[in-house]
Amino acid sequence: MKELRVGLLGFGTIGTGVVKLLGKNAGVIEKRSGCGVRLVRVADLDIETDRGVEIDRSLLTTDASQVVDNPEVDVVIELIGGYEPARTFVLRAIENGKHVVTANKALLALHGREIFAAAAQKGVEVLFEAAVGGGIPIITSLKENLGANRFSSVFGILNGTCNYILSRMTHEGLEFDAVLKEAQAAGYAEADPTFDIEGVDTAHKLALLVSLCFGTAIDFDAIHTEGIAAISSQDIRFADQFGYRIKLLAIGKLHEDDTIEARVHPTMIPKSYPMADVDGAFNAIRVVGDFVGPVMQYGLG
Repeated sequence: MKELRVGLLGFGTIGTGVVKLLGKNAGVIEKRSGCGVRLVRVADLDIETDRGVEIDRSLLTTDASQVVDNPEVDVVIELIGGYEPARTFVLRAIENGKHVVTANKALLALHGREIFAAAAQKGVEVLFEAAVGGGIPIITSLKENLGANRFSSVFGILNGTCNYILSRMTHEGLEFDAVLKEAQAAGYAEADPTFDIEGVDTAHKLALLVSLCFGTAIDFDAIHTEGIAAISSQDIRFADQFGYRIKLLAIGKLHEDDTIEARVHPTMIPKSYPMADVDGAFNAIRVVGDFVGPVMQYGLG
């Protein structure tokens, strides 16, 4: 049976989850794919902290080149995040003929064209399902299962941190600052939550969805982006009185003249809409295709 050898860049929260998954569900993966998966190298600046997962310490290194330049690695999983050095490592892995799996929406939103062009030239794959919607299989759906459709719109709740904060404000009458502090303490929000609460993370994800739905890359800087920091409990109450809930929405539309509209901002959603009931750290994404009609997917982000 064929074996796929994996190298991991980044051993933080998500990287730890990948190691746990590959260890616990190795048999499931092998049975369903017909291919064994073996972790051969893990690179991170901090290899001393106990991540709470069993791993052969001989696999750990602080040198990323032992992953991206390693001839024994077939697939590089990039979980560093941010623009650099992630871009450099990904391009180097591609140049070395390795497939890449990444959850880095920021990297792809800004440098996707360069990365995908390099991958096409080398004949390797760049897969990024986890970059949008967490566990929601929206990327595969758009590229494969719904690929025969022309899409007219895509919108969704794409940031679990913002949705958690707005849900607590809605159901408990709390103010933004108080919920943010609790979210940070509970691990739902980063120590520096700027990308989340200012809508930047959501805009990164929208850029990828717009590209897949409408078949063209867009300038990330052209996406109108507003966050939720200015939302007060009073705003939430007024919306409720009029029959609405406030959610941070990513909205993409393809107009009849082929112009594309892309924006991220707090939006009042009628309570009767299914997306109004998406609470906590959950995400939801709705697309409209010319043959399939409206389709909504829901899951943890």
